[in-house]
Amino acid sequence: MALMQCSFFSEVLGVSTHANVILPQEALDGRPVPVLYLLHGRSDDETAWLRWSAIERHVSELRLAVVMPNGARSFYTDQAVGYDYFTFISEELPATMRAFFPLSEAREDTFVAGLSMGGYGALKWALGKPGAVAAAASLSGALDVVGRERDDEWLANHGSVERAQAVDDDLLALIDGLTAEASPALYVSCGTDDRLLAENRRFRDRAESRGLPLTYAELAGGHEWRLWDEEIQRVLAWLPLRARA
Repeated sequence: MALMQCSFFSEVLGVSTHANVILPQEALDGRPVPVLYLLHGRSDDETAWLRWSAIERHVSELRLAVVMPNGARSFYTDQAVGYDYFTFISEELPATMRAFFPLSEAREDTFVAGLSMGGYGALKWALGKPGAVAAAASLSGALDVVGRERDDEWLANHGSVERAQAVDDDLLALIDGLTAEASPALYVSCGTDDRLLAENRRFRDRAESRGLPLTYAELAGGHEWRLWDEEIQRVLAWLPLRARA
């Protein structure tokens, strides 16, 4: 297993950006491997999962690459004022990483997960482009950008609530347009003391009403790395890795 630090110029963003990548031995030998795109929260960057969790140790026995990109404070969306981060994350980043490393291009080998803002980004990718990923997980996700109390920073970068609904930034609306058969497998968890618990429950209720394949959990704790380090281990065990099967 190896840890790579990548810097590259993003044509979509028009700036240089960074990603950290964990590669299993199979990839180092040139064999295509499944990949998990692991997204950080709004106050972090591409180093967060490496600094605050034991993700490198957690995947050491898995035949799985992990890509941790820098999403800035973007909510992983194409911004009304700013940059096209959803296009970057869901299109340019996978293409670039596959050019650098032997990552499988198959949907059934492609997964995305994240915490807080990254949980929103992971589910937006899965619900907005369900043919691209096999499974998506959100840990303490900020999942209801339309229904939550006013978020001035989000509105400044992304425009009005009405725009969010019009350009598919509303996850609950994306659920309504998706069938159970077309949906990737979904995993959503949140701490019972987390300020985002109510919107995670709203997401759960909407997904269950549509019959989407959702695993949902509430755990003791708040918006904290102790919980996320425990939960990412459950996510890794839950992922439908073909080699493990």
